[in-house]
This record gives sequence, C-alpha cells and structure tokens, in this order.
Amino acid sequence: MKQRIITGVAAAALFLGMLWLGGYAYGLFIVLLAAVGFHEFARLNHISGPGSGRFVGYLAVLGIVIPYELIFPNFPVTHEQFLWFVMLILLTLTVFVHNKTNLRQAAIVLIGVIYIGYGFHYMIVTRLMPEDGLLWSLFIFGCIWLTDTGAYFTGMLLGRHHLAPQISPKKTVEGAIGGVLFAVVFAAIFALLSPDFIQLGYALAQAAVIAVIGQIGDLIQSAYKRMQGVKDSGTILPGHGGILDRTDSWLVVFPALHLLGFL
Repeated sequence: MKQRIITGVAAAALFLGMLWLGGYAYGLFIVLLAAVGFHEFARLNHISGPGSGRFVGYLAVLGIVIPYELIFPNFPVTHEQFLWFVMLILLTLTVFVHNKTNLRQAAIVLIGVIYIGYGFHYMIVTRLMPEDGLLWSLFIFGCIWLTDTGAYFTGMLLGRHHLAPQISPKKTVEGAIGGVLFAVVFAAIFALLSPDFIQLGYALAQAAVIAVIGQIGDLIQSAYKRMQGVKDSGTILPGHGGILDRTDSWLVVFPALHLLGFL
C-alpha cells in the first residue's frame, strides 16, 4: 500500500503538472502514454516481431493520437481515410507474411489502434478546446477519479451484491452506485465554485454519464485481462500496474463525451 500511495502521488503530480502546462508539453506526454499503452496491448496479445502488424500499430496509434485536424485545419487526410489504409496494410500483411500474422491478429491490432488511439486523441482535443479546455479536462478527470475512489470505499464498506463476479469479483453494485454519487457530489462542488463555466444541472448530468461510462471502461479492461490470464497490463507503475490499468476509464470516457455531443 505504501508503494501504491507513493507511486500514485508522484504520477498524479506529474500528470496534473503536464495538464496545467497544456500545449506541446501535454500533447507529447499523452503521445508517450499512448505509445506505452499500445506496447502493453501488443504484448498482452503476443503480437511481436516484423510482419506481425505491431509496428504498423505503433505508427497508426501515433497518427490518430496527434490531432492533425486541429494543428493543420486543411490537412488532406481524414481519420476515416487513415484508418482504412491502416486496415488495408494490416490485411496485406496477412497475404505476404501470412506465416507471421493472420486475420485474427490484424483485427486485434486494428481494435487496439482505435481503442487506444482515439482514447488518447480526445484527451488532447479536450485540453486544446478554445474555451475552458483546462477546466473541462479537470472536470472530467475529477469525475473519473472520484468515481474510482467512491466505488472503492463504498464497495469496501457497504458492498454486498457482486456487479460482475466472473470478471471482477471485488466490484459490487453498491460500489458502482457509490462511485456515481461521489462523481455527482464532485460535479456539484465544481459547478458551485465555477458558475460561469458550467451550470449545476448540466454538471450533475455530465458527472453521472462520466461515472457510468468510466465504470464500463474499467470492466472492459478487467474482462480483457481476465481473458488473457493476467492481473495487470504492465509494470511501469509500481503498485498500480501498467498505463492501460490506470487509463481504462479515460480511454472510453473522453471519446464518448465528444462523439455523443456532450462537449
């Protein structure tokens, strides 16, 4: 627990510092997290070596994470075009190096590219929003973190009914509800302290959505790790696991909020 707390405090301080700086510093930091995250994803799926699609995946993730559409408004290649060519390259590998890869591996790499690439992409996009990008980022991350905290302590104190016992035996229905309530309370305080930024009712609704989607993201990663027979996605964060372990909720919350029109 001591190691977990020390690592958590240090990682949080570094992350919040980068978030505060914004701009290229935050962008490069997120790109680094995305690269490490895809490395963990590829390793979990035993995708390695030339011809496996792993290096295509690295390049594709970086190509999606970096928000070219914001940096270069007239950039000639859209995300749809880019993803289609990534798919074509992966499928071509199954033809010419079929002893190194197959359709299943190509599909897994493409899923990883979309899941990790767009997850981190929208973190950068949120911070670069022309109005209140920092506040929106702090609000969303705060809701996610308070959901995790609330779910943990509520589940530990009041948990009786398992939420998904075959996937994550320690998660409970009571904990999930507690996570939502913690996020809603945080959002209410945030709105009261920043009335010019967000209205109270909208903040509460936003927090509930974030809490629910964030816990789904957590369960997705838990299901995936259980399928692979591992406890953590990596070891880069002592006491916490890997990058994907710490960002599982982030990777679905940020794209969901943008693609559903909440931001």
